[in-house]
Amino acid sequence: MKVFAAFLFVLLLALQYRLWISDDGVRSLVSLKRAVATQKHENEDLARRNSDLAGEVKDLKEGNSAVEERARYDLGMVGAAESFYQIIDEDSRSATPAAAAESSPVQRTSH
Repeated sequence: MKVFAAFLFVLLLALQYRLWISDDGVRSLVSLKRAVATQKHENEDLARRNSDLAGEVKDLKEGNSAVEERARYDLGMVGAAESFYQIIDEDSRSATPAAAAESSPVQRTSH
């Protein structure tokens, strides 16, 4: 009977080792759960980005306002009856007096 009890105890220790310490035990489960959570977060971000891009594509296909907005912000285009004003900050101007004399604080260009 003592041999059988000792055998069961050794078997219990072996199973506990496999459960808590081995590569296919609890550590692996925790690692996989962490990886799944990270992937879900990344998938949510990508789904949000896809819906934003789908909305932008729809706007570009349906009307001119989205194209006009893109041209204004990305290409710096100005309409025919509009004036472009560029305000230069004092800190961003060059420190040399010759360059400061050449550039004025406000530049106006009509198109």
